[in-house]
Amino acid sequence: MAVEAIWNDQVIAHSDRTVVVEGNHYFPREDVDPSVLEKSSTTTKCPWKGTAHYYTLDLDGERNADAAWYYPDPKPKAEKIRDHIAFWNGVEVIEV
Repeated sequence: MAVEAIWNDQVIAHSDRTVVVEGNHYFPREDVDPSVLEKSSTTTKCPWKGTAHYYTLDLDGERNADAAWYYPDPKPKAEKIRDHIAFWNGVEVIEV
């Protein structure tokens, strides 16, 4: 099954290798369009996954602050989401 992340009516990620954790699809980094990602200074902490870092989406002049997140150094129980990116905040994630 393939999954897509859509924002601003454009596919920004497409993969048949997502990892689902807590209901979120984490896309392998290489399956995400890097041109829409802008690093954010935002971080949050999860007790079992570690520290999440964020990207702001920038597409066709529209911005969506902190709409993507990733764990660059996940804790051991979350190792399977290393080098993966998840989306929220208006990004539609659908099975295709």
